[in-house]
Formats: sequence, structure tokens, C-alpha cells
Amino acid sequence: MTEIKPRFEFRTFGQGFGPIVERMRRVARMEAARESHEIYIMSAANNENNTKIRDDKMDIKVFVQEIDGLEQWNPRMKGTFPMSVEMIRDEVFPAFGVAVPAFKREVYTLDEFIEEIIRPHQDLVAVDVFKRRFAFTINGVIAEWAKVLINGAAIETICLESVDREAIIEGLSMIGAEQMENVNYLMAIKRVIGMEPLPDDFIPVML
Repeated sequence: MTEIKPRFEFRTFGQGFGPIVERMRRVARMEAARESHEIYIMSAANNENNTKIRDDKMDIKVFVQEIDGLEQWNPRMKGTFPMSVEMIRDEVFPAFGVAVPAFKREVYTLDEFIEEIIRPHQDLVAVDVFKRRFAFTINGVIAEWAKVLINGAAIETICLESVDREAIIEGLSMIGAEQMENVNYLMAIKRVIGMEPLPDDFIPVML
């Protein structure tokens, strides 16, 4: 099997990334847009496991470490709906770090999982996320500019990710984003829905 190497990631959120996107276009070809509808599960007790559902597939990434201002993430679990109660209980809920509810089924569809398990839980929130993503390759690393709707709230994001930290740092300098705050999807969504406060020194990105 191919060894999975945890990637380092820089991501920032804001509005009006026009100048940065223009620099990205100057140094790399922009690929056609890809659109997706996703569900993120937010937990009041967890900031280290990022749980995302797309096309009936659940993907959980775990935060590993931060080095040079970059966050390293590693796949923790992948599953598909319908999903067994054993997987939900033994693999999914430990990532949330909250009380495990009583289960009434042996197998759950995605709709049943959201409506019967997530929405009634006082410490969990299902968040609808729409993404329109444009991909680049900058300095040999994967880069992205995306327009995102988080429960209908519009925001943009810029991302560079790779196993090579130095290549990301050089890439950020190339597009003029090296001084921006690194914010992962987990924290950005929590800020939008009010589960996490904005930092005291927060200044919105309006370029």
C-alpha cells in the first residue's frame, strides 16, 4: 500500500482576494471550477478532528502539529453511508469528544444520521457548506482559491498544501499571502456559526 504522508496546510479566509488571485494566475494556470455540497459536523468539544461528508462519504482528518505557522493534518477515518452503528459509535463519536447518544438502528443512512443523531445532540451542529473551487499548482504545491457558502454566509478562502513546508512558505511569498492568518475550515466554520469567537486582534481581509 502507498504510504500516506500527512500534509502541511496554509489556509486563510476573507473577502476580496482579487489581488492575490491575480498573482496566482500570473504564476500558474487556473483549472476549471469544481463545485461541491458538503456537510461539516461541528463539535463544541473538539477543535482537532475535522469531519466532512460529501457524496455520502465521511472523511475525518486529525490535526497533528503546527510547524512554521503551518498546520499538519492526517486522515483519521473514511466511511460511507449507509454506516453501521458500530462504526458511528466506535470511530466517529470519539472524534467529536462528546456524549454518545442512544442508538435506535443497526445501520444509518446519511439523512437518518443527521436528523436522528446530530441535530438532536446539544453539542453537535451540522453545517451546510457549498464550495466553488479553482485549483492551481504554485511552486510545486497544490493551491486553491474558493468561493464558499457556510450556511448561506459568503466567504472566500485561499489554500496551499503539501508535504513540503518550505515550498508552501515560498509559494505564500510568491502570491503575497505570507502575513495572513492561517485558519482551517474547522475554526472558520465555528466562527461563522458563532461556536467560536473571533480573535481580539481580528482584522477582516478586504483587499
